[in-house]
Order: sequence, then C-alpha cells, then structure tokens
Amino acid sequence: MTTNTARADVSPTVDDQRKQSPDEEVPQLIGIGATARLLRPVWPHLIACATFSAVAAAAGAVPFVAIAEISRVLVTEGTEAASATVWAWAGAGAACAWLRLLLLGLSTHVGHKADTQLVRHLRLRIVRHLGVVPLGWFRAVGSGRVKKAVNEDLEAMHELVAHAVGGLVGAVTSILVGVGYLVSVDWRMALVTLAVPALGVLSYRWGMRSLSAQIPRLLAAESQISAASVEYVDGISVVKTFGGGGGGRVLDRFADAVREHVAAHNAWLAGVRASSMLNRALGSELTVLAVVLAAGLGFVGAGWLRFPDVLPFLVVGIGLPTSFGPVLHGAHGVRMARVAAGSIERLLAQEPLPEPANPRRPTGHRVELDRVTFSYDGVSNAVEEISAVCEPGTVTAIVGPSGAGKSTLASLVPRFYDVTGGAIRIGGVDVRQMSSATLLSSMSLVFQDVVLLRDTVRENIRIGRPDATHEEVLQAAKAAQVHDVIERLPHGYDTMLGTGESGLSGGEQQRLTIARAILSGAPIVILDEATASLDPDSEAAVQQALTELVAGRTVLVIAHRLHTITAADQILVLDRGRLVETGTHQELLARNGLYARMWRAQRNGDNA
Repeated sequence: MTTNTARADVSPTVDDQRKQSPDEEVPQLIGIGATARLLRPVWPHLIACATFSAVAAAAGAVPFVAIAEISRVLVTEGTEAASATVWAWAGAGAACAWLRLLLLGLSTHVGHKADTQLVRHLRLRIVRHLGVVPLGWFRAVGSGRVKKAVNEDLEAMHELVAHAVGGLVGAVTSILVGVGYLVSVDWRMALVTLAVPALGVLSYRWGMRSLSAQIPRLLAAESQISAASVEYVDGISVVKTFGGGGGGRVLDRFADAVREHVAAHNAWLAGVRASSMLNRALGSELTVLAVVLAAGLGFVGAGWLRFPDVLPFLVVGIGLPTSFGPVLHGAHGVRMARVAAGSIERLLAQEPLPEPANPRRPTGHRVELDRVTFSYDGVSNAVEEISAVCEPGTVTAIVGPSGAGKSTLASLVPRFYDVTGGAIRIGGVDVRQMSSATLLSSMSLVFQDVVLLRDTVRENIRIGRPDATHEEVLQAAKAAQVHDVIERLPHGYDTMLGTGESGLSGGEQQRLTIARAILSGAPIVILDEATASLDPDSEAAVQQALTELVAGRTVLVIAHRLHTITAADQILVLDRGRLVETGTHQELLARNGLYARMWRAQRNGDNA
C-alpha cells in the first residue's frame, strides 16, 4: 500500500487471470551487440584499461626474455665476453618489471573506475525504467526477475569490466609476445612448444560445448531459485505455520528449483569431465617441460638447433600455459556478461505506459467509467463494458465474488494498466491524456498490503509530500489515529522502520499509511479493503482513520466486508467482470439479487 507518489510501491491484489509472459513479446537480445550497447558509456575507460593491460603484459614478458637471452649469451660467449650484454638485458628486465607493476596498477584503477560508473549508470537506468513500466509486468515476472537484473546480471557486467577485459587482453598479449619471441629463435621448436597448451585449449572448447547447451537451463533454474527465495522470505510466517500444507508447497518449489539447478550443473560437469582432465594435463608446466626437453634434445641431436637455443623454450615456453588460464577465464567472463547483457536489455525493452505528447489537466475530480474493458492476455476480459460515475464528495463501493474484477477495475483508474476498451475520465479528461505525475498526484491509494520504506516514521508519512513540515506530519498522524502509537516508539517519529525496532502491529502500520494518504491531500481516494485482514479492535481504529481520509473526496472502495460500505452513496456489484447491479445498500437488498445473497451469506457466517 502506498500513496500517490510512489508508483512502484503500489501493488493492488489483481483477480486471477491468465497473463502473458512479457518475454514472449520481446526478441532475444543476447549477443555481442547487447554487450556493446550497454558498455557504450565506458568505452573510453575500457580502451584505456585494455591498452594499459596490453603494454603491462608486454613489459612483463621482457624479464623472462632477458633471463633466456642472458643464459644463451653466457653459454655461448662466456662470462667476461658477455658482460655488457648481460647488464643490458638485466637492466631492461628490471625496468620492464617496474613498468609492468605501474601499468597494471593503472589498468586496475581505470577498470574499476569504469565498473563503478557502468554499474551506477545501469542501476539508475533500470530503476528509472522500472518506474514507468506497467504494474502488470511486475506481477507477471515476479520480484525474482528484477532482483536478478539488479544484482546477478550487474555482477556479471562488473566481472567483465573490472576483471575480464584487462585480464583477457593482458593474457592474450603475453601469449603473443611469448610466441613471437620463440618464433624468432626457432619457428619449428615454437610450434612444438605451442602445440601442448593449444591442445589444452581445444579440449576446453570441446568441453564447453556442454556448458553452452546447459546455460539456458542453468539460468532458468537460477531465476526459479531467486523467485522461490523471495516467495519463501515474504511468506515465512505462513511457511512456519503451515509447513505441512501451503508452506510445504513453498518449500517444495524452492527445493525443486535447487534440484533442477544441481541437475543442470551435473549435466554440464558430466560433459566436461574428460575434457577437463585432458585440459589439466596438457596445461601443466611439467607436461610442457617434458615435451620441450624431449623435442629440444631431439632437435639438437638432429643438428637442427644448438643447445643454447633450447634455453628460451625452457624459460619462456614453460610459462605459456599460465597465460592460457586467464584467457579461458576471461572468455568465460565475456560469455556470461553477454548473457547478462541480453537479460538486462530484455528488461529495458519492456514498453512503458505511453505518456501523452500534449498532456491535459482535469477540471475537477469527477471519475467517470465509460464502458471500461480490460484484458490481461488479449483473449478473455477481466472486466467488460463497465460504466459508472463517481461524483466528488461521494463514496462508491465495488463489491462482488472473488475473481469478479474488483481490484482490476480499481487498478485501471490510476492507470497501472491501460484499458483495452472504453475510457476512464477524471474531470472530463481521459487518464491516458494526463501525465503520470498529474494523474497520480490527484490520488491517494490505500491497499490491503502495507508497504513501508526502510526509513524513519516521519519520512514514511511524508513520502507524498517531502516538503511537509513536522507539524503537518503530526496533524496527519493524529487524524489517522496513530500519533499516540508513534510517540511510544523508541525514537518517536525518528524511529527507523524495517529494523525490528518499531514493533508496529498490522493495524498500526495500516494507520501509518493512511496518515501518508491524509498528508498528500489528494482529492481522489482509492481503497482496496484496507481492513480486510485486521482484528476487530484494529479495524475500528482504521475505520475511524478512514473516515477522516475520505471526508469531502471522491472515494472508490473495494469492499469484501459488506458491513463496512452500507453507507456508500452507490455500490457497484461485479460478477465475472461485468457490472450486474448498481444502487445503495437498501436498494440492492430490496432487489434480492447477487448483493442481497452476499449480504445474507456474510451475516449468517458472522452469526454462526
């Protein structure tokens, strides 16, 4: 529950309908293109990071080349004759070693700076986009999908920018410099030396085919785990209370998701077991050493190579496998970032509710429903051809059996969804012709599910009016019958909510959100049975607070407890998405229709 200012916090209960998955309408965007587009804001930093890393890797190879050349010279010419050459190579090696450390530091600094900027940019972009997409999208994908985009997917982008780019470029440069040097010594021996780690890479690529096949399954399982985790935490009280019933099903869903993830991971491991063992064997320095020694001695025996020329392959060639590891790790980081980038772009591709090019302002607060029709899936209508007028200063109640379309109809007024037929007008203006800010600023929304921010009590009340004075906050709290409750909190209005310190009951939290709505001063109030889940004492206090809230305003209230709306100016009775009855409480009882049957059923239930 929330007021007019926090659109993303409003989550009315929508009648069960078949909903189309948003991803069915959006093309797959996984690939290099998606990654490049998301990285566009930090391209200069990435180029600098890659350049520093490449030069650092080249400089880092020089000390090993120096050792190899010093060894060749000493064996060939002797200590005294080679003194000048030895000192020259030693000086070059030492200088390049220090240069490598400096450039690696710069590369790391620039990479992390780029990462910070990118993650900040993407988080803000995602959050801003989430603020304008239809509320139905959130209900269809669940909070687990949003959590994955904001956390796991951005973590993959962080890994790419902060680590994979610099590491991959540096490792490739190191390999190229090393191979280039070895080729300059003897190209035949260089091929033999390079063949061992190359075969290891081929075995790795062969094994990674299994991962490519399992990635969609792994990602789907991760999304299920995320969604099930959120469901479990949000419903922990139910899970603990009904562990053998509904709570058991929640745990089963979580366990099934975990089992599926383990199965997908094991399927991948089964496909890479042999290739992994082969890769480890071929990537071992001992394997390269054995091959180089055997081939080198063979080349020397055949007269193709002098023994001093074998030394560079023993010094530089043996180190080649250590560079292939970062290459493979970096390639994996790039692959996962591509998948994450596609997921982020699919989220950002969700169409927001369109804003009017020339927004209009209403000339009053009369709410008119004109043959309102809405469908979630484009096949069946949740509400159909509903017409009614809600005059300022009146209360209109919406009632009906479960699944009748009550909450759906109420969610169309603040334009959480766009109608698929007919129109909703406020002050004579179609809500689609009003800016979102104007539309939502005209409404106070109070729903059954309470949403409080992790902030002080004061800030929770004035979220709709950040400039409200402390005295205005106090007056709103008093009108909502919650001031005395707040005063008893550990720090009064400065008590932080969401820390376990407040200890507010459900009814007290509900009154806090009513104070928020009162402070907003909006002329239209939409209530989705704010007292449905409260005990009688809390219900009485909340009803008193609501009396203050609705005074003199245009009020729409979704009612499940019919005794709470007997004084309503008009009652709309819905059944299966259609308006079947309209009238006051007494008029509807006299007609002896659906409303009268619901009334008698509730009275009999209360008296039982």
